Amino acid sequence: MKSADVRAMTLDQLDDEVLKLKKEQFNLRFQRATGQLENTSRVRTIRRDIARMKTVAAQKRAAEGGAAAKK
Repeated sequence: MKSADVRAMTLDQLDDEVLKLKKEQFNLRFQRATGQLENTSRVRTIRRDIARMKTVAAQKRAAEGGAAAKK
């Protein structure tokens, strides 16, 4: 997923998407352990998408906290 798409999401959407991706990551780990994983690059993509979404969520939370502190 592209950064622009991730930045357009709300915090709730980001949290839901991270949860969904973590479940997929869990399933991919099981597939790799049992030798059923065909697309090995998907593991890397999922891991990076999770990191990207967590980073954007942290930035949005910090921006909200900063705006609340200024009031």
